[in-house]
Amino acid sequence: MTKYYEARLKKLQALLTKLDLDGMIVYQGFNTKYLTGFEGGTGDGVVIVSLNQARLITDARYEEDYKNRLPEGVDLKITRAYYEDAVATAQEFGIKHLAFEADLPYNIYDYLDELLPANIEFDALPSAIETLREVKDESELAALRLAATASVKAFQDLIPFIQPGKTEREVANELDRLQKKYGAEKASFDTIVASGYRSALPHGEATDKVIADGELVTIDFGYYVDGYTSDVTRTIAVGQVSDELKEIYDIVKQANENAIAIVKPGISGSEIDKVARDYITEHGYGQQYNHGGGHGVGLDIHEGPAIGPRSSDEMQVGHLLTIEPGIYLGGKGGVRIEDDVIVTADGYENLTADLSKDFLMIGA
Repeated sequence: MTKYYEARLKKLQALLTKLDLDGMIVYQGFNTKYLTGFEGGTGDGVVIVSLNQARLITDARYEEDYKNRLPEGVDLKITRAYYEDAVATAQEFGIKHLAFEADLPYNIYDYLDELLPANIEFDALPSAIETLREVKDESELAALRLAATASVKAFQDLIPFIQPGKTEREVANELDRLQKKYGAEKASFDTIVASGYRSALPHGEATDKVIADGELVTIDFGYYVDGYTSDVTRTIAVGQVSDELKEIYDIVKQANENAIAIVKPGISGSEIDKVARDYITEHGYGQQYNHGGGHGVGLDIHEGPAIGPRSSDEMQVGHLLTIEPGIYLGGKGGVRIEDDVIVTADGYENLTADLSKDFLMIGA
């Protein structure tokens, strides 16, 4: 595993060289984990990277865990004075032009800027590591496959549990239990279970609303396995629903499948989005599709590349993206269907293909 971290550090070092920088302080938790495997989280340490070495600066809580398992070229400094030692490390490493993440909190930026000597320049480098994170290596893809498999199995087991009289929250809690049965560590966001009129809310987190006969139920969930998350959505019917709701289900399903079918290296996020959005618009529901067509997934639930009308991001081999069109009819109900797709050299691999998208009516 350490070979993957070493390769990621080398990619960052090559980027720094290209940009005429010779060091970077890394604060954001997903980024420190990506580079070194450190799982302490944002605010529990920093990583200083120069062109030929790196150092994890954290405190004694993590000493025993990391003193013997950091990648080659990364040493460990135990202290509570993260930022004072970061400045000292930058000087020790001979860094003259130090970059920082653009989302570094201002109070920390201001403190570091005061501590740094005048001969060290200090500049923002937006989205540098986040861009590297978009293309997954084999270890990351393996974890993403496991996360998707756990989600597929858990949702299949959940279906018999969904009945009239259950609350949205009960369904969400049961899905949480089933995910952990299949090896998931935790949810990556608050599970969405939105029934009836609430299924027209794209981000309708589970409530105590009781699921009734004749309603659609949209369930959107993501769970971590080995540090990487899934992001899946399915919509089902509880009992008989209106012809209009059946119609929008069929439209969303076809839009989802049309968009997945064109995924390949070199295609843009806007082109993928357009295929799904045009299909929905042609069927009269363009105004009821009010969000982007998808996004990257990995260590975080939302990463690049972006799938949307204004996205110029080009798909690359190793991207993991969601395809998630939807139609939302206020006061009536809504449908979203979301799959996790890897971009491969000859097209795509749908990690959630085993989770049926056929229209499902429970208790009908």
